[in-house]
Amino acid sequence: MILKIIIDDQPHEINVPDALLAEARDYFDQIDRDMDGGWQMSRDWVEAPDRIQRAQIVADRLLTAIETGNLKLGTLMAGYLLDRLPGLESVEPDIQGEIQNTGFEMTQNTATAASPATSKPAGAGLSKLAAMEQAGRDVTQVFRVGRGYRFSVFDHDTGAWMDAPLAPTEQEAGRLRQEAFKARYEALLAGG
Repeated sequence: MILKIIIDDQPHEINVPDALLAEARDYFDQIDRDMDGGWQMSRDWVEAPDRIQRAQIVADRLLTAIETGNLKLGTLMAGYLLDRLPGLESVEPDIQGEIQNTGFEMTQNTATAASPATSKPAGAGLSKLAAMEQAGRDVTQVFRVGRGYRFSVFDHDTGAWMDAPLAPTEQEAGRLRQEAFKARYEALLAGG
């Protein structure tokens, strides 16, 4: 996967091999555990960074890796962003050190073009396989936030990620995620 980073209006691309995304999941989880206790974001201490704040923190580390020529760290940080923000196209880290001003550009429609064998007329909904793949992109995996767990759902109407309510256990968040995934899958089948 390729992530575009825009630094001072200059685009840079980092190629993150798919194998790295799979192999580095434990490292990504460790990054999240490091942020669970809170993080200094510029002048503000954030007690429990949410998904976007975590991505902004990692994007700041990505900027530092690029500036220092640390390709390995840069690739890992780009991998974290691609893993934690499905549909991410580009990131524009704030070069003035204001981490919370870092911006992300998500794909407007994370659906991939359906192959002729699986396509249906407009308004008829997606095939079962295409709907399952799209629902998987629209509903993130469960992630830890402070002492709780949540997941996020991509809202195509607003073009933004919406965080689910905080669940006390990973199992409860997983159950709620399954319900959200099923609802999204059925809506896509119906053409929603």
